[in-house]
Amino acid sequence: MLAANWTASPDDTTYTFNLRQNVNFSNGDPFNAYQVWAQMYATYYLAANNTSFLNAYNVFNFTGVKFGPATLALMQQSGVVKPNSALLSIMMNNSWPIYVTSPNQIVFRLAAPFIYFPQILPDFIGLLYDVQYVLQNGGFGNLTAVNPKFNLSPPPGTGPYVVTGVQSGAYVKFVQNSAYWGKNLTAAQIQANPYLDPGHVKNVIIYAKTDDLARYTDLASGAAQISAVESANFPLVLANPDKYGVVRFPSNDMLFVGMAMNTHRYPTNNTDFRLAVEHAVNLTDINQKAFFGGLSPMVGPEYPSMKQFYDLGNLAPYSNNLTLARQYLNESGLKVASLPALEFRVVAGCSYCVTTAQLVQADLGQLGITVNIEVTESSQFNLPYISGYGSYQQALADANQSAQLQWFGLSTFAPDAPTPADAWILFGNYNTPVNDYAVYANPVVQKCVNAWETTSNVSNILQLCTAAQAQYYNDAPYIWLGATTLVFGAGSVCYEKSVIKSMLFDPIFTGQTTSAIFNTVTFVNG
Repeated sequence: MLAANWTASPDDTTYTFNLRQNVNFSNGDPFNAYQVWAQMYATYYLAANNTSFLNAYNVFNFTGVKFGPATLALMQQSGVVKPNSALLSIMMNNSWPIYVTSPNQIVFRLAAPFIYFPQILPDFIGLLYDVQYVLQNGGFGNLTAVNPKFNLSPPPGTGPYVVTGVQSGAYVKFVQNSAYWGKNLTAAQIQANPYLDPGHVKNVIIYAKTDDLARYTDLASGAAQISAVESANFPLVLANPDKYGVVRFPSNDMLFVGMAMNTHRYPTNNTDFRLAVEHAVNLTDINQKAFFGGLSPMVGPEYPSMKQFYDLGNLAPYSNNLTLARQYLNESGLKVASLPALEFRVVAGCSYCVTTAQLVQADLGQLGITVNIEVTESSQFNLPYISGYGSYQQALADANQSAQLQWFGLSTFAPDAPTPADAWILFGNYNTPVNDYAVYANPVVQKCVNAWETTSNVSNILQLCTAAQAQYYNDAPYIWLGATTLVFGAGSVCYEKSVIKSMLFDPIFTGQTTSAIFNTVTFVNG
């Protein structure tokens, strides 16, 4: 949104962004390429100079880059709005992978072709802020001690609203930015990119309330016009369709739910045993009883929205077939009577996770397989030894301590970035930094994984990933419950229909934010 345009080199290794001019942060500091450069390298530094600092994508070669305390000190001395000659020479050093060529142009040079590079920028690190403000208010800190000042006093952004107050765990207050650079955009310009809308109300408060009943009560009483209502109280919303609207994501969203089977711990380390589990689990039953019918079947790992790369080979979701499940169980060579109880770990507070686990427990009970459900606090759930949350190497080292069955992450899974490479890089990759919940990797799959970041030849990617898709399907490391149209899997953002006319959400439909983009909210009465 802050780029006027961008281009890619013929070999898909160099991306040049021409930034919008005459854009300021809400405090009046200019937005320019120097600010963007400073944020990118500061993020790299805070990630311990990890080359995959951009949402786990290892697309840069930082050999020869020396960015650290000395450079930060120079930034502090010079400022980044109008850098001095010493800092400017560093910013314009085109031997570094990210460099500027002018106040309004920044270049990203990749180590190898990656044709989806722009798609890793719209979230997280792509949310640009005023680095000059950070430098004037204590700086970034470091990897082990990031400056906590900005938790309650966030740096200025370029958007249509400004934070005026924060109370941790309670609320964030916003006021419309009278100096917003886009306040005079025409109706046609806003229609072309509605996320640039200056907004329709002066003040907005977003409350943080952990109790679902409290959130529903606020909506029902009119204390809030928009509210997150999850599975415990969602039936109350569905029962009153004339009063309440429910946000449903479109078919191109990238949210899904599923479970991982530990491929390195007995007995889920047996492929035929995993296939028996796949065919024993009744996905239709889970969809209706745990997710209010809000799931669409999927064949992972690719997100269904990535249609060009989804379900290569046209494989069907595993059928619910107890006869076939018993056949695979027999072929596994395992004796049900001697099997240990399977640990199924789910996160505390996720009611649909617990309901799903209970349904799986009953399904596998029909095969004589015992499942023990272990509800785990969220503070413990993402430890590597519990869920394989860390790298593949870490997950492999701790595989025997991890549960045999576990939920993806905490509840609904959303990608780090909206690229077709994302799921392949995360779920089955010898080199993944995070999210290999099933402790799964395979040489055939790895060829597909490696192709994403090394070639721009889509035909080659399709060929390698078609073979990888078949390998995934035959190895069955994950139970793909389905893609969800409800924002929270079982429940969604709800609104008062007599007040709210329309609103927009996360523009890339990845669930990175589950709040309405409130400057896009329009009202029934204007």
